[in-house]
Amino acid sequence: MPTVAPLDLDGHVVATAFLGDVPFFASASGVIHRLDHGQKASEAHDGLLACVRDEANDTLITGGEDGKVQRIAADGTATLLAEVPRKWISVVAAGPQGAVGFAEGRTARVRLADGTIKEFPESRSVEGMAFAPKGLRIGIARYNGVSLHWVAMAAQPVELEWKGAHNGITFSPDGRFVVTTMQENALHGWKLDPKAGADTRHMRMTGYPAKVKSFSWSAKGKWLASSGAPAAIVWPFSAKDGPMGKPPLELGTRADVMVTCVSCHPAEDVVAIGYSDGMVLAARFADSREVLLRRPGKGAITSMGWNRNGKLLAFASETGDCGVIDLAG
Repeated sequence: MPTVAPLDLDGHVVATAFLGDVPFFASASGVIHRLDHGQKASEAHDGLLACVRDEANDTLITGGEDGKVQRIAADGTATLLAEVPRKWISVVAAGPQGAVGFAEGRTARVRLADGTIKEFPESRSVEGMAFAPKGLRIGIARYNGVSLHWVAMAAQPVELEWKGAHNGITFSPDGRFVVTTMQENALHGWKLDPKAGADTRHMRMTGYPAKVKSFSWSAKGKWLASSGAPAAIVWPFSAKDGPMGKPPLELGTRADVMVTCVSCHPAEDVVAIGYSDGMVLAARFADSREVLLRRPGKGAITSMGWNRNGKLLAFASETGDCGVIDLAG
């Protein structure tokens, strides 16, 4: 079994990610912890709500109850990118060309690399944001669907409608599909048409016993892994119509325990699976082979992140029971 370096923090940890080979743990209190020649901590927010890794700049983007959007560098220093006084920044996204998205209430905003901020008001509250991989385009998840905006143009948004509350959003790495998590126990997807904006065909990915709160694309974008069941549900996206008419893989099935977090390996068709009892294992898509990475601990796994070469995996939990798994060890 791989070696595990444990880290015991106070309270709920929202996200974990590597900057270089240094693991970072963003706690709901607003403190950012890192393991860099010993445990170090810095305060980024008075209450942290959202945190994502900005791959292009190898930094973290965070949003908080203090109305601030911060960029966290590899040495732990925080740079203020934007501030909306007396508002909670509950959604953040990292995009190409140095762009950063953030939202509060019914207003989504994109901050460009030169500091310019563009506003995108919505009729309903913004629940999720994601940048498309090609072109400066942002998708906004809301009630009854998704709005797609071109950030640098004054064009009308493309509206992707589907009844129900859409909470999270992701684009496939090739930009052909957009997928949302829903308030109901389902994922919903659209195939994007570069000319018309969207295909009329919808992708319903249902059958989950619980809400999907975590998803992750495989390294080449051919698979989308998701939580919300006693196994990691992995949908095939290699065909031109994505998963339509195709069953998903079910990896790492355990009785009476739910998958709460998934994170695909940066190079291999392997997914790390975190469970409601704190256990972590890895499963291979090709043959469903499993490797136990961590025995059950305290609290459900809330976030996982690989380092660049895929030999280290950081994990975080709702109780602060965190750590780093060394697969080479």
